[in-house]
Amino acid sequence: MQKLIASLFLLLIVNCASAGWVDTVVIRSQAMKKDIRCVVIQPATVPPATGWPVVYLLHGYSGNYSNWIQKVPALTTYADKYGLMIVCPDGDYSSWYFDSPVDSSMRYETYIASEVPAYIESHYSVVPDKKGRAITGLSMGGHGGLFLGIRHADFFGACGSMSGGVDLNSSRTRFDVSKRIGDTVRYAANWDNYSVLHVVEKMEKGTPRMIIDCGTEDFFYDINHHLHEKMVKLKIPHDYIERPGKHDWNYWANAVQYQLLFFSNYFRGG
Repeated sequence: MQKLIASLFLLLIVNCASAGWVDTVVIRSQAMKKDIRCVVIQPATVPPATGWPVVYLLHGYSGNYSNWIQKVPALTTYADKYGLMIVCPDGDYSSWYFDSPVDSSMRYETYIASEVPAYIESHYSVVPDKKGRAITGLSMGGHGGLFLGIRHADFFGACGSMSGGVDLNSSRTRFDVSKRIGDTVRYAANWDNYSVLHVVEKMEKGTPRMIIDCGTEDFFYDINHHLHEKMVKLKIPHDYIERPGKHDWNYWANAVQYQLLFFSNYFRGG
């Protein structure tokens, strides 16, 4: 019995050593005057002298801060494997991760690109530089990852998307998009100005490293493929992946590993 207990105790130690630590923190948004929860996943090992690089991982429409760790608990292992911190902020039910031009109470671009990183960099040992910051997400969060990465290229060194809704015009009557940027008649310009598909046209030199991934059976596949073709024509460097898969967690649980590997290589100077 003592040998069995000792073996189980040793197994517990090994398992704990091979998976990162998960915190749930509350980050105040001064821009929106409210407290918002966030999941932080740290490698279990001691951080390097320079601190951990950070990947900000965004959830999709109707989701919340806890989706990623609940659906993909292996993220704790990936944090250790790739030597990085993973931060999963809350983007509300349908913020689309920008400061809404028609609803001043929705300022999630400010929150995700400024307030959350400021908290993380003041409370954890992380790299306080664009060379140690990346942002990505799924679906609505995929749009957010690219949108924020491009708009804040001086802050994020790399960005990505998984099954991203990269053309808001394709969701005119879905996913609360019109609540965030206005109707297509009075606010027609917003539908282009806030869509990644059109934001890429205004990208400047020194753009972030980018990775885009979408399943061929995904309802967002066509717009992702179109974005890829457009970026090729504009000569914007990026990694593009398309393979069999739907708009679901089976796909994202697999895709996030490619994203983290991509960001890990970037952080290492690759």
